Amino acid sequence: MPAKLVFVGHATVAVDLDGTRFLTDPFLRSGLGPLRRHGATTPHAALRDLDAILISHLHRDHADLPSLRRLGDLPMLVPPGAGDFFERRGFRSVSELAPGHSTQVGAVTVTAVEAVHDGERRGSRDARSIGFLLSGGQRIYFAGDTDLFDGMSALRRIDLALLPIWGWGPNLGPGHMDPERAARAAALIEPRIVVPIHWGTLYPRLLHRLRPRPLSDPPLELARWMAQLAPQVELRVLAVGESTAVE
Repeated sequence: MPAKLVFVGHATVAVDLDGTRFLTDPFLRSGLGPLRRHGATTPHAALRDLDAILISHLHRDHADLPSLRRLGDLPMLVPPGAGDFFERRGFRSVSELAPGHSTQVGAVTVTAVEAVHDGERRGSRDARSIGFLLSGGQRIYFAGDTDLFDGMSALRRIDLALLPIWGWGPNLGPGHMDPERAARAAALIEPRIVVPIHWGTLYPRLLHRLRPRPLSDPPLELARWMAQLAPQVELRVLAVGESTAVE
């Protein structure tokens, strides 16, 4: 069967692989503090019949507790050091997964992958950041939030890479990839397809009137950089709610 995915927004993607459905880093609300959601609302059909939730790190735009409670007590795969954080907040089906270690969810093997990003949060200062590799009929890499790292070149023979290309404001701090660095990641990994994530969904209230470019330009810049650095890789840019299939 072809793998299917729906871009829910920011770093949240619903992935159907070999009859197993995952949701990455759920953020389903209309805002977070000074940030407001832009674009379409959460596509509810993408949230049904989930088998597992993948959490890359504990930052609030990736591990949003109200969004997770909305989904119910589903199995969660989380980074090392994050399990106690969720269990103390009432989540019972939580399993930590360290980089290089794997577990089975349905017919899919889920492997944690290194990420270069500060994953700490108040109440869990030892938590790390990870990405995930889903292996079944196709191989799908969800990078979470990360900068480039040396081991990226080992992530080859990937069918689809979900790569972050921006953040939630006009500037990027350390531990993130901008469009150029995401294109360099695509050149290292050489997936068949790249779908950009972590762009254009969350942005500070009213700032879009003064500096709107980060809401629309990152995928355009990514396309220009990929044409230079990874021309063999197909780029598929999805709006919130749009889906695609990987044969």
